[in-house]
Amino acid sequence: MALNPTPKQLSLVKSLVFLLALIPFVRMVWLTYTGQLVEPLEFITRGTGDWTLYFLCISLAVTPLRRFTQWNWLIKLRRMLGLFAFFYAALHFTTFLWFDHFFDLQEMWKDVLKRPFITVGFIAFVLLIPLAVTSTNSMVKRLGGKRWQWLHRLIYIIAPLGILHFWWMKAGKHNFAQPILFGSIVALLLLMRVVFAWNKRVKTARAAHAATPVRSV
Repeated sequence: MALNPTPKQLSLVKSLVFLLALIPFVRMVWLTYTGQLVEPLEFITRGTGDWTLYFLCISLAVTPLRRFTQWNWLIKLRRMLGLFAFFYAALHFTTFLWFDHFFDLQEMWKDVLKRPFITVGFIAFVLLIPLAVTSTNSMVKRLGGKRWQWLHRLIYIIAPLGILHFWWMKAGKHNFAQPILFGSIVALLLLMRVVFAWNKRVKTARAAHAATPVRSV
């Protein structure tokens, strides 16, 4: 059954999602400030990375969920969810740049080139930047709908890169449970999009064929 919230209800939903998305950040700040963490740097690095992947998966899940439930209003949450993925990715990168290299860009760059898992994570973060910058309505109008859509398909590259970054990071500890879980979720979500695109193409071809007039001999 389709659920169609009123504009006021949708505004409340957006506010609730916004507050819920900030809870992990507030928790990290609070635990660090109150000195409750044994390894605050590790906790923050792991937490911001995990939540980046969570929000990437959630934002990718919006379209399939909208199609299955017919809740078209869900699409209005996707931008916020994507921006929170960038927010936590930016915190993840800032933690690496600040605490690991104390804002020494030259040393950071050497580390990026030296360690493959950091290289992959860095590429994924860089690719996220244009998506975040062009997330506003004014940028959609400036780029045009089709070019904007093509640009934001970078998410199909970013998500696998994020999984690969996570996989390599966990490989040193031979802990593959989480990377496999995240990888399976992302693979399923991307496969669903391929199926949706294929079905759309088939329907378009059938409609065009049906509209073609039959020539009499």
